[in-house]
Amino acid sequence: MQVHNIQEEKVKEKVNSMYTQVKEMNATWLTCDCEQCKLDTTTYVLNRLPPRYIVSGRGLTYSTTECDIQLNADIDTLVIEAMKIVASVKRPYHDLAHKSPSGVEKGPSFNFPTFIGSCYDGTTFEPLKDVIITLSQNDKKCEMIDYTWANPQKTEKRTKGSFSFWVKPRPAKSEGENVIFTFSIDVKLHGYDSISYAFDVPVVSEKEPRTELNSSYSVKIQDFYLFPSDLINPME
Repeated sequence: MQVHNIQEEKVKEKVNSMYTQVKEMNATWLTCDCEQCKLDTTTYVLNRLPPRYIVSGRGLTYSTTECDIQLNADIDTLVIEAMKIVASVKRPYHDLAHKSPSGVEKGPSFNFPTFIGSCYDGTTFEPLKDVIITLSQNDKKCEMIDYTWANPQKTEKRTKGSFSFWVKPRPAKSEGENVIFTFSIDVKLHGYDSISYAFDVPVVSEKEPRTELNSSYSVKIQDFYLFPSDLINPME
């Protein structure tokens, strides 16, 4: 048996239904109804609803007999709210969603953890926005697992200077290979001194590539503190 959040199915069904209804109404604010927009809408709604977990068929039966009038009304409201926000906010990877991302090969693979870090002003210790971070290996920009992971990546105010990368799995000869991969990060922001940083990651190949995100499988990279280029050191 597996633990299952039944809210997911309910919200996905409601999102698909609502997109169909609004499109038939020719609402001027609905600019796109692609699969990526629906996924973003679903994510927005689920992040604002309490989960409902079940394990057995009995749990499913009980959940469907509960009075959910208010919950359904809340979901309807959240879906419309999410659809309007998704339609109005240009996401950097949206146009790429209509293209086929590079496929991940089946078979033994080196699966990389997500790399996460943050950028701060070295004089104020405040998070920095618009920092350009590039992840490379052997002087070549690393390919990400799909179009939703940018490389280079730009930090934003709402994410408080943080960044993350998820490198596309690499084919391996067999399961159980142990290889140390060396990566480098370049950190740049106009008006600040640039930073270059290299780090090693030991990876053991697995039977198949991982294509689902696991937040516990990550590597925290050191925080980067950038200093203004015109900063004068009083000790010199």
